[in-house]
Amino acid sequence: MLNASHLTRAFESRIAVDDLTFEVRAGEVFGLLGPNGAGKTTTLRMLGGLIPPSSGEVRIRGIAVNRQTAESLRRGIGFLTETPGLWDHLSVEENLSIYGRLFGISNLEGTVGDSLRRFDLWSRRKDRAALLSKGMKQKLALARALQHDPEIVLLDEPTVGVDAQSRNQIFEALFELRRAGGTLLYTTHYMEEAQRLCDRIAIMNGGRIIALGTTHELASTAGLPAGNMEDVYLKLTGRNLRDE
Repeated sequence: MLNASHLTRAFESRIAVDDLTFEVRAGEVFGLLGPNGAGKTTTLRMLGGLIPPSSGEVRIRGIAVNRQTAESLRRGIGFLTETPGLWDHLSVEENLSIYGRLFGISNLEGTVGDSLRRFDLWSRRKDRAALLSKGMKQKLALARALQHDPEIVLLDEPTVGVDAQSRNQIFEALFELRRAGGTLLYTTHYMEEAQRLCDRIAIMNGGRIIALGTTHELASTAGLPAGNMEDVYLKLTGRNLRDE
């Protein structure tokens, strides 16, 4: 479904992502873990066609992402960025409706209504987005990213900083996507989420992938028993989660 080949991105003299090669299979939930500054967000932005790589290539369904193809390919991608950029002066409903029109969604009114109910936002549909809590804003951003029924969903730390109830609702939506055969690429600092949700995980450090595999394979690489992804992560990266 999605292939990254020798993907590199430099910002002036700093190399943020350094020669990444991996694939995300159709119907797979692929986790991307790593400390702050490891290059996860930059990788997602290249995969989603938001920024070009300095070198290397991204392919979606075998089609190279470039200036000619990026716009059409992005229509098959749902992207929840770390800072989702809602239109704060517009209502919750308007945020979904405008985004839906940009993607040419048919039966827009019904789709928006379904999204509002799915994420428990119906009662707040007339409120300006600026009035929502952090958790509700994140649910609205996820609803917006999913409402055009994308083939690939890129999620950059979707549950960071949200309350427990909103986090659970977001995570249930991701489980639903997984059960429906969706293809997800997911970054998180919550090791238990990655362990529960992801089929395979790539661990990044210093702009590179230092390990890739199932949780059992990563545990074997770290020389640890399977079952505690946090211990595996700390062993492979040499980082303290509290510092991230």
